[in-house]
Formats: sequence, structure tokens, C-alpha cells
Amino acid sequence: MSAAGRAPGGEGPAPEDVTQSEHCSPWVTPSDGTDLPPEGVPGRPGRDRGAGNPAGERGSAMVEFLGVALILLIPLVYLVVTLGRVQAGTFAAEGAAREAVRAMVTAESSSAGAARAETAVGIAVADQGFARGAGVLTLECSASPCLTPGAAVGAVVRVEVPLPLLPDAVRGWVPLSIPVEAARTGTVDRYTQARP
Repeated sequence: MSAAGRAPGGEGPAPEDVTQSEHCSPWVTPSDGTDLPPEGVPGRPGRDRGAGNPAGERGSAMVEFLGVALILLIPLVYLVVTLGRVQAGTFAAEGAAREAVRAMVTAESSSAGAARAETAVGIAVADQGFARGAGVLTLECSASPCLTPGAAVGAVVRVEVPLPLLPDAVRGWVPLSIPVEAARTGTVDRYTQARP
């Protein structure tokens, strides 16, 4: 090796003669003394960021999450609303049957008691947000006339709970309602006089 190819101290090759394979790292040391990785080294700041992370896929996880959330949440919300309406129908039927029996056994006559029971059913059903005619009342008596002392009077109330958010045109083709029934029994006071 010539003298021109030696280091200033005369020992070893000059820095320009050292190849990259003789270095222990592929890092490049610029003139300011900081280590920078060569372009294209994976996992390093200097790599090509476009490879393996296309710009078109950014935010796709959020879009997929929102899509799945909507697909799952819409039926869940509908189920909760439907169960709430069925529960309201149950409350309406229970209250209507109880009030119908009470109105019947305390009436002056069977015909007046039936009219009062129908009115009580309408009020109880409307109180839960249904139409007044949504409750169907059936009265049953164990004796004739119905208000015979000691006789039992039964009331059965049936409420049709329509499925929410469905158009009336669909209801005409398929019965889209849930029937709810409640029954109550009362006894006519045995120490009162017979009423027609």
C-alpha cells in the first residue's frame, strides 16, 4: 500500500479506503456526528413509509367498527323498544282486569257494571299509551244474575301490542302484533242484596 493510501499516523488504511463491509453497522455518519440509517432499512426512521401501509387504508378500522356497531345496535335498540311496549301492554292488561272486576262487583246492576268495566278498561289501556279500543274485555259470572251475593265475577282483558315502527300496509298482510292477556276474579259481597 502506498504512503498516499495510509492514515496520517502511518498505521492502517485511510478512511476513504474502508468499505462498508468493514464497518460493524450499516449506519451512515454524516458530518454533524449523528447516526442516520440508510434509506430502506426496515424498522428505522429512514425507511420507505409507503410500503406496507398504503394511505388508502388509513381510518378503515374506524369505518369497519362503525359499520359493525350499527349492524349490532339497530336490532338491539329495536328489541329493547319492543320489549318495553310488551311490558306496557302487560301493565295495561293487568290494571284493566283489576279495575274491571272492581267496577263490576260494586255496580248497582249487571248492565251498569259491564258499562263501568268497559270504561275502566279503556282508561287503564290509554294510561299505558295504547288506543282506548286496544283492550278487549270478557266478563264471566258464576251465577245468574251476575251480581248474586257470594258469586264470583271474572274479567279477562286481551291487549294486542303492535310491533313498533312498522307501516300499516305491512300489518294488513301479516299479523304483526303480540297478544297479552290478564285475568282477575272478584267476589260479590255476600251480605248485600241481589242485584239484577
